[in-house]
Amino acid sequence: MKKINLAVTGCMGRMGQQIIKSVKKDNKFKLIALTENKKINKKINGINIDLNSEQSLKKADIIIDFTVPKCTFQILKIASKLKKKVVIGTTGFTKKEEFTIERYSKKIPILKAGNMSLGINLLMYLTEITSNSLGKNFLSKIYEVHHKHKKDYPSGTALMLGKGIALGKNRNFYELIGKKYLNKKSFPYSNKINFNSIRKGKIIGEHEVKFSSGKEIITLNHEAFDRALYSEGALSAAKWLMKKKPGLYSMRDLINFK
Repeated sequence: MKKINLAVTGCMGRMGQQIIKSVKKDNKFKLIALTENKKINKKINGINIDLNSEQSLKKADIIIDFTVPKCTFQILKIASKLKKKVVIGTTGFTKKEEFTIERYSKKIPILKAGNMSLGINLLMYLTEITSNSLGKNFLSKIYEVHHKHKKDYPSGTALMLGKGIALGKNRNFYELIGKKYLNKKSFPYSNKINFNSIRKGKIIGEHEVKFSSGKEIITLNHEAFDRALYSEGALSAAKWLMKKKPGLYSMRDLINFK
């Protein structure tokens, strides 16, 4: 069976390094390109670390990108020109940037997810169902914890879960975004969705969605203990995307939740 030629951008980052480890255990891929947005004189598995460019990515069938928004758009510009498929795990996009990604997806297949974990995507689905079932009498809020080096907040996963709440209410997510707290011991419910982000230690990821009527509280939560669940999810996404036409896809499409 012909292997999938894979390029990994942001290869020196935590997720880039984890994807490289996971690729070694998956015989469906051949790692052919590693890139960063600055010159690094180093080889990984015998592969030079190159700058993001048409030359470095031209032999790839698919690109996995866990970087920062500025870098992701460099990659999308190149991928669009070369007609390459892209899996995006980058988070922290603005509303305007989200629309720009949608425009690129009219030219190339893109799978974008704030979290590549099966469990988290199931949690989003359950969040949507719960939000829809409970109706207007329940207020909601989202709590998340990540390692101290994570810069963006709320996390992409927390925003995904917020979108699950909005979908359940049949509301525009951006109109429901409430206050965004950082490192607070406690934070309130409101008519909108409030977020509290904790940054400490080496925690891989904890997410919690709470619904309260004032008389009872319903809690949905997920804890991640191994970063490999994200990299393995990204590789599953890459395999799935190989057969797709241009469009913007999510892990929900892959898992086929109805």
